[in-house]
Amino acid sequence: MFLSQLLVLMSIVMPKLPYAANALEPVISEQTINYHYGKHLQGYVNTVQGLVKSTEYENMSVEDIVKTAPEGALYNNAGQLLNHTLYFSEFKSPVKDNHPTGKIAEAINRSFGSFEAFKSEFAKAATSIFGSGWAWLSEDASGRLVITKEANGGNPLRNGLNPVFGIDVWEHAYYLDYQNRRADHIAAIWDIVDWNVVESRLAK
Repeated sequence: MFLSQLLVLMSIVMPKLPYAANALEPVISEQTINYHYGKHLQGYVNTVQGLVKSTEYENMSVEDIVKTAPEGALYNNAGQLLNHTLYFSEFKSPVKDNHPTGKIAEAINRSFGSFEAFKSEFAKAATSIFGSGWAWLSEDASGRLVITKEANGGNPLRNGLNPVFGIDVWEHAYYLDYQNRRADHIAAIWDIVDWNVVESRLAK
């Protein structure tokens, strides 16, 4: 079972933030949340709603659109809606020495050797994406965790993987707070990851 089977299928609506707009400071500022969540994500929601109207996709979930839509505007915007819904729901207020425990920690250790090794490999993937895109930690059909790089609005669901954690490396995700220092943004993200949410997305 993967994401679309585990969760209530996502409708084409604006998701609610599970925290206050300033709750992630100083890692992600309120200004960035207002801009990134309030304007960019709302724009994707509005665009997808318009594109599916009176089409075969009108009553599909966001996940099913991402899995089946051809390359183009609908796929790109639905991918960004899915990506951002997962992204904004996987954070909590900053915690120093924030690290996974339980099932997700075991899965990370099994797949990468250690949490530190995973962070290093994930950061390498996220910093090496050329231009705009996403770095994802996903679960394959065997339950093994893998790291993938997705250009633009791509999501691993498209390739049969179950996305459990993703970092947005489009500049609008970090430029107000970090300017061009993508690596610094990625290094800071670990303080706000809600590993309980990430674990809840595991299928195996």
